[in-house]
Amino acid sequence: MKHSGVSLLVFGISFICLFLCIQARRHYHTQHHKHSHLHKSSTISEPPTPPPEPASHPPVPANPSGGSGNSTGVFDVRSFGAIGDGITDDTDAFKMAWEAACNQDDSAVILVPYGFEFMIQSTIFTGPCHGGLVFQVTSFVSPVMLFFVPLEVCKDLLILVIGYVLFNEKVDGTLMPPDGPDSWPQKNSRRQWLVFYRINEMSLLGGGVIDGRGEKWWDLPCKPHKGINGTTMPGPCDSPTAIRFFMSSNLTVQGLKIKNSPQFNFRFDNCKNVHVESIHITAPALSPNTDGIHIENTNGVEIYNSVISNGDDCVSIGSGCYDVDIRNITCGPSHGISIGSLGNHNSRACVSNITVRDSVIRVSDNGVRIKTWQGGSGAVSGITFSNIHMDNVRNPIIIDQFYCLSKGCTNQTSALSVSDILYENIKGTYNIRSPPMHFACSDSVPCTNLTLSDIELLPAEGDLVLDPYCWNAYGDFRTLTIPPVSCLMEGIPRSSLHNEMDYC
Repeated sequence: MKHSGVSLLVFGISFICLFLCIQARRHYHTQHHKHSHLHKSSTISEPPTPPPEPASHPPVPANPSGGSGNSTGVFDVRSFGAIGDGITDDTDAFKMAWEAACNQDDSAVILVPYGFEFMIQSTIFTGPCHGGLVFQVTSFVSPVMLFFVPLEVCKDLLILVIGYVLFNEKVDGTLMPPDGPDSWPQKNSRRQWLVFYRINEMSLLGGGVIDGRGEKWWDLPCKPHKGINGTTMPGPCDSPTAIRFFMSSNLTVQGLKIKNSPQFNFRFDNCKNVHVESIHITAPALSPNTDGIHIENTNGVEIYNSVISNGDDCVSIGSGCYDVDIRNITCGPSHGISIGSLGNHNSRACVSNITVRDSVIRVSDNGVRIKTWQGGSGAVSGITFSNIHMDNVRNPIIIDQFYCLSKGCTNQTSALSVSDILYENIKGTYNIRSPPMHFACSDSVPCTNLTLSDIELLPAEGDLVLDPYCWNAYGDFRTLTIPPVSCLMEGIPRSSLHNEMDYC
């Protein structure tokens, strides 16, 4: 009777997984990586519900047959010699698994199993590959995951589900770099850890953990220390970005937990069609330069349903980015969600069509911010910040065109143009040390067409601050704001009508 019960359970799970595979593949063909960005204004005023942390799912065994996975399309890194004790260097095993999966004619899964801590040196995983890849730092086959797994791999993952029922083995995984600068090989780059280069159609999935082991990097003498006697000293200061995608397209990152990155957690450079969802990023509030997600020269980006708490911007948007949709992010403690900094070293920068909506920012230095250096050129335009709840944020709404990291920055005549910025339904509380709205625009290139609607910002404690700051800022109101903003100027300044060199 016991054997019969197990058989029925295996059959039931098999049928469900096969059905989900077929449905997911149909959905994949019609929906995957469509970036329409047809945004609808939300009418809710309560804080959006924070997305749940990625769940711990019932796992399944990696490659139960014990082979390398070449015939099944599932490549378990242990089959290529990975030990997973957190001490042994498993870099070569991961490289071999990548090479085998990348050269597979059909799509393949690189599997990182549970109960193991894989230490990997700074590595570049290079494409193009023959088929789409799934780099999976867990092996639970959830319905969500099946949306991103090609049909030809579904049958192999189905075998793994059956294996779970029969063997009840756990298989989430942990990836980590060497422990700090002293353990980092001199021949390896100190600016990046895991790099995915020239990849088309890849998914980085799972409920596993990426542990950046960043504490020793944060304590380098060159880093900004914010203690009572904190100092910053000269010396080598390069620290690695944890995960970087470079010149790649049609990417999905979903479900991962990443903690204590030495510097940026994720960075996307020169990429297109990027979907990030349900990730959880954590680092201490005073960890320097630990931006959650940074994008540069990247377009067609969706960042959804994630929790980010770190020592810098939750999301930072650099030059060359457009068509970016950020939705349902719980951010903080942090430095907020930022466009910039842009225009450093008199460079040209262009950013357009960015939407941040339905999100919560809490206990952060900034809320939604645009920051540019003096002396730059280009434009920031078509930006929407909508339906955002602030919880004890120092600067909920800020444009800073005088951004500077030291006291030695001199005034310059050129600047980026900042125009067509919409702030709507932004409510919550601010830290009374500074005004809740701050529009500091260039002397020579004013900010134009700033629109405020349904803004209600109250002090977390104490009296209402009645003096929002404006400098050379032009805009209007769709509704009255709390606190009132009387410093915005109306119309379009004459200098903007004849200044075409700043536009992109």
